[in-house]
Amino acid sequence: MANPRSTTRAGRSTGAVTLQRVAEHAGVSIATASRVLHGGGSRTVGEELRRRVESAARELGYVSNAPAQALARSATSVVGLIVHDVADPYFAAIAAGAMRAARRQRLMIMIAATFRDPELEIEYVRSLRAQRARALLLAGSGTDDRSLTDRLAAELAGFREDGGRVACIGERGAGPAVPLDHAGGAARAATELWRLGHRRIGVVAGPAELLTVQQRLAGARQALAQLGGELPDSRVVFADFTRAGGREAALELLAREPGLTAVLALNDVMAAGVLAAVQDDLGRAVPGDVSVVGFDDVPFAVDLRPALTTVRLPLEEAGERAVQLVVEEAPADRPPLGVSLVVRDSTGPAPQR
Repeated sequence: MANPRSTTRAGRSTGAVTLQRVAEHAGVSIATASRVLHGGGSRTVGEELRRRVESAARELGYVSNAPAQALARSATSVVGLIVHDVADPYFAAIAAGAMRAARRQRLMIMIAATFRDPELEIEYVRSLRAQRARALLLAGSGTDDRSLTDRLAAELAGFREDGGRVACIGERGAGPAVPLDHAGGAARAATELWRLGHRRIGVVAGPAELLTVQQRLAGARQALAQLGGELPDSRVVFADFTRAGGREAALELLAREPGLTAVLALNDVMAAGVLAAVQDDLGRAVPGDVSVVGFDDVPFAVDLRPALTTVRLPLEEAGERAVQLVVEEAPADRPPLGVSLVVRDSTGPAPQR
């Protein structure tokens, strides 16, 4: 049975009453209205929300139909998690937290790796929509390419229109987010190096177009500027977010700026490459000649030689919170997850020269 056309008191037709109108009238998401009126989904809806939706449906004259109910019930128990690289410990930690939270909800995480290809990310969103995934988590960093961002936004809008929910790990403007304080973490690292007497600090960074890289680099630059220092472009080298990328970037950086006494790598995998470049390729001591700081505090950081000083991000907690956003409809306005600096053996006082 089709929905009736609603009318004003004067009898003028205002068009068919849609689920979206009911949701807007009740002040809830389309997914919540669908669960109340169509009975779909494994999540429960609070009594207050349920009353609001039912009241809005009565006021507007909404009549649910069998096809809509079937569509609501067709959503699978799958939550898609899109990452850049499953081999990267950063994303492995996020996935572990997400899987733990999903298990409590009797849901299954499906992981898709883009290998940092934005086109593949868009394709995965389209595929998960076709498979009726219940929700979607975006864990990879966004890009500053407006065309790609707009195309992704269009695919995500379609996913939401079908009743799916979306959450991002890190700010990327694609939906409710679990914010990570990338800039604050980099500022802590730069401040610690300054405290140790380092005035010539270089940065080994990931791809320049990634928002995460831009945020971390901006945090380091701002902190050094506030301390009276600087981080000129000549002391920054961009490379792949890999061990090989870190090694090659460190060799280029130290060849260009041989007087550097400290290097901040914008993730721990790159930091492992920096340690190899400084100690194995150049024969210099860490931290005696060059201090090295990483970012993320992935599990192997403590096992590097020397053990890596690094910025700790609560990555597993971020994965758990992202699932809460899409499954439990937790508030999306929480503050960023806290970061801390874990001081180990790869940093020390600046050498006297």
